[in-house]
Amino acid sequence: MHTINERGHQQHGKTDRLVVPAPRAAAKRAPLTVGVEEEFLLVDYRTRRVSPRAPQVLAAASDRLPGLQAEITQFQLETATPICHSMAEVRENIVASRENLAALARRHGLRLAATGTPVLGRAAPPPLTDSARYQQMATEFGAVTDGLSICGCHVHIGISGPEEGIRASNYLRPWLPVLLALSANSPFWEGRDTGYASWRYLVWASWPTSGPPPVFESPEQYEHALRSLLQAGAAMDRHMAYWDIRLSQRHPTIEVRVCDVAATADEVVLIAALTRAMVAMALEDTRPPLAMPHHLLRAAGWRAARDGLDGSCVNPVTGHTLPTPVLARQLIGRVRPALEDAGDLDLVLDLLESLVAKGCGATRQRRAFGRNGKLTDVVDLLTAQTAGADELV
Repeated sequence: MHTINERGHQQHGKTDRLVVPAPRAAAKRAPLTVGVEEEFLLVDYRTRRVSPRAPQVLAAASDRLPGLQAEITQFQLETATPICHSMAEVRENIVASRENLAALARRHGLRLAATGTPVLGRAAPPPLTDSARYQQMATEFGAVTDGLSICGCHVHIGISGPEEGIRASNYLRPWLPVLLALSANSPFWEGRDTGYASWRYLVWASWPTSGPPPVFESPEQYEHALRSLLQAGAAMDRHMAYWDIRLSQRHPTIEVRVCDVAATADEVVLIAALTRAMVAMALEDTRPPLAMPHHLLRAAGWRAARDGLDGSCVNPVTGHTLPTPVLARQLIGRVRPALEDAGDLDLVLDLLESLVAKGCGATRQRRAFGRNGKLTDVVDLLTAQTAGADELV
């Protein structure tokens, strides 16, 4: 097992590698706030196929489930936590939200599935939610909208303004493939194995504004990029800047959007804690962000989507590949001061080791299929995990 010991050394087999703490600013700030948005699929309770009954579930929910809202297709629902100050708050809200929404779905003959892509049923072209904006998207972007029945996890971290957001985006950018690999949870699409751990990420890549963001020198350069996308017709409005990291248009946050919807609440907490620590280090680290060329970062994202946690990922420091669990531990070493400040270090180490032992969501989906060769078993696993079974610790 790989660990980071009390003196900051990473142990990998017989190799004891020093993880050097990052230089830090003198002042220590309070832990940054966190919010998490999750997208889910609704599946028929008996057939396990995706079901376009989100409008009925939403109508029944009324105001009883705060943070619940429609998504772009009628197969999906989205939830959002309130502003959280600790990972305990994040977990409490995620668990309650999933349990309550799963219970509501059952009353409609449905199950709630935290998976990045539909396992069973025809999902393309999807029935879009009744909205003039979504209909306009279908008109403007054509068959690209056929792949919209996909579900991600978006982590919002509170910032003081766009300057901090740009600094955080540049810092996080090279590590996006690691977050994607940890969250990979979408190997199946409409009844077949795609050969990828995160097929969602590949489907989403067809949008002209998706993928890793450029390196920005200033908020003004960020704004210029947004205006350029609008002028080119690649986005209908500012909300359609679909980069893996972006400045939120609604909240004073930076939004990290690279991940599949996580299979379990524990995996949500792992992703949220790592993301918050990276943003915190971006605001404290006196070193320049790692310079990773855009073409290499795109290739690294593709590889992470293909392999998930079981494969290798491109090391932003060297440009060479490393086993993804090893690189994830190096990332923890890099942001260790922020994890310690927030009281999250032991939690993140435990959750990562549990995830490595069990396998990422895609691995567990394939394992479920391999037992009997039935995709219904995969959906049963997904809906059980979503409702709270098989937590990592």
